[in-house]
Amino acid sequence: MTVEGDEGLDSLLSTMSEMSRNIAQTTSLDHTLRGVTSACVELIPDVAGASILIVEGPEEYGSLAPTSDLTERLDALQHRFRQGPCWDAATANPATRAPDLRADDRWPDFAPAAVEAGILSMLSFRLFTFDSRVGALNLFSEKVDAFSDESETVGGMLATQAATALIANDRALQFRSALASRDLIGQAKGMLMERFGVDAVRAFELLARVSSDRNVPLATIAERVVEKGSATVAPG
Repeated sequence: MTVEGDEGLDSLLSTMSEMSRNIAQTTSLDHTLRGVTSACVELIPDVAGASILIVEGPEEYGSLAPTSDLTERLDALQHRFRQGPCWDAATANPATRAPDLRADDRWPDFAPAAVEAGILSMLSFRLFTFDSRVGALNLFSEKVDAFSDESETVGGMLATQAATALIANDRALQFRSALASRDLIGQAKGMLMERFGVDAVRAFELLARVSSDRNVPLATIAERVVEKGSATVAPG
């Protein structure tokens, strides 16, 4: 199915609406991202595969929701060579199109490897960049000059859905982490208050002093107190 005429437009709108509901209803990140990459193959002409490449520093990366083993391998090659449409999308051009990888000298290591694997053109979209983390949606085609301006428009809409899901998930993780830290600190304070007969302010001061003296995050000190008991912290 492709985005052509009223039927294609209806299909696109239906897909986008479903993805938006999934994000709003906290459907699993993997489910949402697989919906995005599957939609890329279904809705955009000549797309042989799609994936989302996430890079977190020089050594850590992940190929999320790949539609085939080939797309996953090509993501690994982009990370290995530190080059490819994905890298350009993340660092230079938010939407990077490669009409013919056989004649593209922008990626001297990656392009020949992709061609050897049967991929002749690609289209990549930036999802986010944050510190050393980057993310991009990659579309792969076995045809030369497979991607049109319409392909880029539809792909960009789907990329927005993927980016929204990733950012929402990251914020949720950070929020849960913050709640867990506050909960641990509260438990540690309660233990110190009971053991040493001090009030909440004094208990927090004890935790903060140990954190400062040992140059260890306050949440980590609180976790140790909760795990091992308050014997590791003595009032001064």
